[in-house]
Amino acid sequence: MQKMSADVARRIALGAQGFADARPDSAPTRRHLQKVLSRIRLLQLDSVNVAVRAHYMPLFSRLGAYAPSLVDSAAWSHSVRKPRLLVEYWAHEASLVPVEDWPLLHSGAKRPGWWKNYTAIAERSPQLVDDILAVVKELGPVGAGAIEKALAGGGPRAKEHWGWNWSEVKKVCEYLFGEGVLTTGSRRGFERLYDLSERVLPPEALARRLSVSAEEGARELVARAATALGVATEPDLRDYYRLQPGRSRQAVAELVEAGVLEPVEVQGWAAPAYRHVEARVPRRITGRALLCPFDPLIWERARTERIFDFFYRIEIYVPAPKRVHGYYVFPFLLDGELVGRVDLKADRAAGVLRVQAAYSEPTADVGRVAVELAAELRHMADWLELDDVEVVPKGDLAPALKVGVR
Repeated sequence: MQKMSADVARRIALGAQGFADARPDSAPTRRHLQKVLSRIRLLQLDSVNVAVRAHYMPLFSRLGAYAPSLVDSAAWSHSVRKPRLLVEYWAHEASLVPVEDWPLLHSGAKRPGWWKNYTAIAERSPQLVDDILAVVKELGPVGAGAIEKALAGGGPRAKEHWGWNWSEVKKVCEYLFGEGVLTTGSRRGFERLYDLSERVLPPEALARRLSVSAEEGARELVARAATALGVATEPDLRDYYRLQPGRSRQAVAELVEAGVLEPVEVQGWAAPAYRHVEARVPRRITGRALLCPFDPLIWERARTERIFDFFYRIEIYVPAPKRVHGYYVFPFLLDGELVGRVDLKADRAAGVLRVQAAYSEPTADVGRVAVELAAELRHMADWLELDDVEVVPKGDLAPALKVGVR
């Protein structure tokens, strides 16, 4: 078994995620989007919009300022000249994935989805299912609320437990989405507008969904995860698409036998690791990037700590007095190391990107981190069409950063 230093493993992981490449000199294009997607394979969706929607940020982290319409057109529109590249489905979590990966996620390789809890509703109300599909066929892309109105009501919604007291219509829509009968035809704001999968996806994707086995799906998804991660443990590979443990372990063994994965021993890693045979080792990693909490480089927190010695938790659901670093915290990557973190809020009414707290890592050069972070925050503010960056005096990095943004 090949032995590998922790530094080499870190550089492989960063290279696999696209951080060994310089940002484009000119405005990023659809070709740049496709190159990033060929590496990271998916963009996680999340409803939090305190700074920027999660699915837009990973591209900014890798490409710099780009037009968000690149993602919108790739995900929610189709033409002969610009065919749809992405479709929504449950991958790591709710995500935009390449159209060709959609059948693999329906293969049975993944853990059973939470929408299976609504199977009983669909089975006891087949007429409701038929009625929803009829409305979607006539009106789609259409939101659940409009479907309810078209059906003359979907039952009263309780007000407690915000966000999860869905009507039966919404639950059945999500069940049909999970089963692949419906997909997201478009979005209005962050509202999912349902359409029939047969009207959104190409025939080859629909046909493959019916033919791909769970074993084949697991092998292809693990191979994609290995491409995205570069070097990883089996649980890392499994987590990328939330695969069933048994399917994942079998797929890893088969990919090792096929020569796609190479077993390696990484210094300081307790578990065995696997390197994709095409993963390269960058000589060095330079540049800077702010990473949103749902960036695939850092979303698996144990892996983040193992690779970067960086303890990170998202504190959105932690009561404010108990938060350590802030509400929506972006780690800061500089020359291949996570050197600090900032709690960011886009105050769109005031035209300001607010740094509500800023912290450095113990071994970081605070002066240099402040200068580089200030420049990246300015770049992000410009991208978000905000006029200024303001730093709240909270955290050990805040004083130097406040000077830097001036």
